[in-house]
Parts: sequence; structure tokens; C-alpha cells
Amino acid sequence: MITWEEFDGKCLDCHKCRLCETRTNVVIGKGSKKAEIMFIGEGPGEQEDLTGVPFVGLAGQLLQKMLLAAGIDENHYYICNIVKCRPPKNRVPLDDEITNCMNYLRYQFLLVRPKIIVCLGSTAAKAVIDKNFKITQQRGSWIERKGVHIIATFHPAALLRDVSKKKPAWEDMKSIRKKLDEITA
Repeated sequence: MITWEEFDGKCLDCHKCRLCETRTNVVIGKGSKKAEIMFIGEGPGEQEDLTGVPFVGLAGQLLQKMLLAAGIDENHYYICNIVKCRPPKNRVPLDDEITNCMNYLRYQFLLVRPKIIVCLGSTAAKAVIDKNFKITQQRGSWIERKGVHIIATFHPAALLRDVSKKKPAWEDMKSIRKKLDEITA
């Protein structure tokens, strides 16, 4: 089994796709490395690329507020992305970029061993749940794979662009809190 130190080294040295050519920092993850919940986003944005830390921009700040409001503290979650390097101009990661990064996400899953996975947005849901996943139609529905509970919700950046998505996203966050309570009872 790979260690966190080995994993970090592999990520930092990665040159598997073109994203390495334009990145400032590799953005690996943050949070509890023994978390019950793993939040998975699409990829780093500008602020994340500059700091090397996921979800520190406006979308990350909104996510933090939602987690606090739902009573999910930082001891219960780990946050990462499908791709570890910022796509140019924050475009959606290309299929080959996602494919090249998926083993890193698998390693993160094996190291953290979460009981709940939350896909933040369509790109994460398509990579983790099903390539044909429709976020507006299927968000908020739980599935279970090998004892892991998986749900998708809107990415916090989508909530910043379209406030009508905030209420369903909040319902999803309450559902995530309820599932956390169930698995830790």
C-alpha cells in the first residue's frame, strides 16, 4: 500500500498530461486523512493553483459555510478534485486529463477510506458515478457501491452563478449530514 508521503510525491512529480505545463501548483487535497466523507470537485481554479490548496476561492468559501451550517466539521471530511492541476482558464477537464488523474483519486480513496463520497458537480459525478450522469436530474440521490454511500450535488461554483440551485444543494447537504449521523451512530 502506498503511503501519504509517496502519494504526494507521485502527484507533485506528475507529467502525465498537458495540465502540468501550465500549473503553478499541484492541488492534492485537504482535510482529515481519516474522514468519513470525501468531497470530490472538478479541478483547481486560479486561487487553488496559486496556493496549492483545494476549495479556497469563492466556491470553497461557500462550501465551508454550508458545511458549518450543516454541522459537518473538518474532522469528518477530506476535499479533493478529479484532476490535480488547473485546466487553462478553468475549462472543464478533458477526458484524457481525467483518465490520467483517476489513479490519483483512487489512491486518495484507498488512503482515506471514506464511507461517504460527495461528487461536487457534473464532472465529478460523471467520473465517479456514471459517464451519463445528469446533475440536474439525478443530484441528491444516494447509491451504494461496496459499502460506500455516494451522492452528487451541485458544485458550489454553480450556486454562485445560479442562486436557484442553493435550496436543492442545501437539501443535499442536510441529507449528507443525516447519512453521516447514520454511519457514525
